[in-house]
Order: sequence, then C-alpha cells, then structure tokens
Amino acid sequence: MNTANSIDAGRVAAGYIALWNEPDPQRRLSLLDAGWTADAHYVDPLAQASGHEGISTLIGAVQSRFPGFRFRLLGRPDAHGEHLRFSWTLGPEATHDMIQGTDFARLADGRLSVVTGFLDKVPAAAA
Repeated sequence: MNTANSIDAGRVAAGYIALWNEPDPQRRLSLLDAGWTADAHYVDPLAQASGHEGISTLIGAVQSRFPGFRFRLLGRPDAHGEHLRFSWTLGPEATHDMIQGTDFARLADGRLSVVTGFLDKVPAAAA
C-alpha cells in the first residue's frame, strides 16, 4: 500500500545501493545530497561516518578495499512509518553474494538520516 505518508522502500533501497556502487566522488555527493539528510549518520560493525563528505569517503574506502565488487539488493525491502529494512549482497560478478548484510534506516522528510548496517555473512579474509 502506498499512501502519502508511506516510504517507497524499493526506491529508497535502490538509491542506497546505487550510492554504494558509484565510483565517482562528485556523483556520490550528488546522490547523498538528493537522498540523505545533511547530518546523516552511517554505522556498521567495521566503520562509521557522518555527513555527506564522511559517508562518501567511507564508501570510497570500501570500494578501494574491494575493487570490482558490486552491491545488489537481496530480497524485498520493507518499510513502516519512517523505518526501512533491506538486505544486500556484495561481491565480484562471479560470486556476487560473497558478503551479505542487512541495513536498518530511519528517514526524515523522505531522506535517509540514520543507517545501521549488520553483516550477516563475511568470509574471514574480508573482515
């Protein structure tokens, strides 16, 4: 059901995945500006970052650590109120689900404001 107050979970999650796959720092900042609040915060078991610059820098570091890896949505995103939950995979094309995780997000005015990531499957070499 899509009402004026509901989140389009698929659209928000797809934008999130596109951000993590964007290699160009300027385009990443544009995506962050469009989809995240200025004071947004991201945290997972391995890293945390705040603000557009900090989150973009973190994404660039992940891309450098895992060159050629791509994020993909896993399953169907779910939302209620201002909360969003979705799962993803990360890996090279041939082994796209090498790493898996689930992220929980809070939105403010339709934009991501806080994202908390959990790692569901991580090979020892990637940790």
